[in-house]
Amino acid sequence: MEKKLGLAALTALVLSSMLGAGVFSLPQNMASVASPAALLIGWAITGAGILLLALAMLVLTRLRPDLDGGIFTYAREGFGELIGFFSAWGYWLCAVIANVSYLVIVFSALSFFTDTPELRLFGDGNTWQSIVGASVLLWMVHFLVLRGVQTAASINLVATLAKLLPLGLFVVLAAMAFKLSTFSLDFSGIALGVPVWEQVKNTMLITLWVFIGVEGAVVVSARARNKNDVGRATLLAVIAALGVYLLVTLLSLGVLARPELAGMRNPSMAGLMVEMMGPWGEIIIAAGLIVSVCGAYLSWTIMAAEVPFLAATHKAFPKIFARQNENNAPSASLWLTNISIQICLVLIWLTGSDYNTLLTIASEMILVPYFLVGAFLLKVSTRPLHKAIGLGACIYGLWLLYASGPMHLLLSVVLYAPGLLVFMYTRSTHKHDIKLNLKEKSVIFLMLVAAFPATWMLVK
Repeated sequence: MEKKLGLAALTALVLSSMLGAGVFSLPQNMASVASPAALLIGWAITGAGILLLALAMLVLTRLRPDLDGGIFTYAREGFGELIGFFSAWGYWLCAVIANVSYLVIVFSALSFFTDTPELRLFGDGNTWQSIVGASVLLWMVHFLVLRGVQTAASINLVATLAKLLPLGLFVVLAAMAFKLSTFSLDFSGIALGVPVWEQVKNTMLITLWVFIGVEGAVVVSARARNKNDVGRATLLAVIAALGVYLLVTLLSLGVLARPELAGMRNPSMAGLMVEMMGPWGEIIIAAGLIVSVCGAYLSWTIMAAEVPFLAATHKAFPKIFARQNENNAPSASLWLTNISIQICLVLIWLTGSDYNTLLTIASEMILVPYFLVGAFLLKVSTRPLHKAIGLGACIYGLWLLYASGPMHLLLSVVLYAPGLLVFMYTRSTHKHDIKLNLKEKSVIFLMLVAAFPATWMLVK
């Protein structure tokens, strides 16, 4: 019998997937684009938006507890088979590419302990030694998840607690070293030469990505012991992550002046720790970064494997991916996911390429399902409060798409288009009786037409 996930495991899954590598670079990233005044406004907007999105997920788990898998099933139920498929396909691709980046970051961080000016062992995470190490870690996690999602989630709970230790130590030391005079220096950022509102928009481009993973509990809701825990876990994790991000960014500006902080190399939290406690600070943060990224990678592996499995059980992906092993782990979907990651790792080594553009485009693909969560709540709710939450989540979803750049959304057609082959093949294997309507046929046609200029823009 499958062991189900409790509130602690679900909360850890969401928190771990959000708290990856980004938090360790937040002090420098934020200081380089915004003043303390802009940061306070930016975090207020982001906090309100992400809480509305979390509340929308919480309300939907109450209104439609029958819809397991959330992100995919909400899109399918609300907006049809094709939109549901694209939601699952985009989410899965984003998770695969994000997992590749986590593996690269782990070995890039390890180079702190191994590399010297004379010896480049792990480098930026793309040397052959890094790729071998990343491949070993990839298949270790693969076989761990095959032992059951509950086993992997229990280990993730421990990893989440472990990553909170260096972050907690940083917050305590930064609070002790905080000086209000340093924090209020050039409070509105005149030295940046950019209006406060423009600074606020620039912070959005950073805060945009640090909450990706908020949907973790909803994605694995079929494995929850109590369906009500899914919404609770999402809200608890969002509040915890928001608290960590606020404390890390705002306290840092009271330890070092903004221009000094903006000039630090990343992960900037390591430089700040050296300021506060000496050389050991750098080692603590480097170790914390590795644990944090490994935990996020484990969370994203569970979520990435769950989506094709759920989509296959709803006849949106080929039926082979609906297979589970004796431990109730989504085995076929997990093999698909990790073989795809392995191919990406080999390609990174062979080309030595910087795939940040691809990562940005893939990340944009996850924002569309976020918007659809709010839109679905708006569609199914009857109470004014629920409609207000749905509308707020929709507005925030549209803002995210605008802030991250409409051009990247257009380029994402390059990644969506191959999915059409999977979609058509799936329909033939499941022998669908439902015919595509005119609107869905028009979407397919427009996507195929847009794929050619989008591909040209990407490769030129």
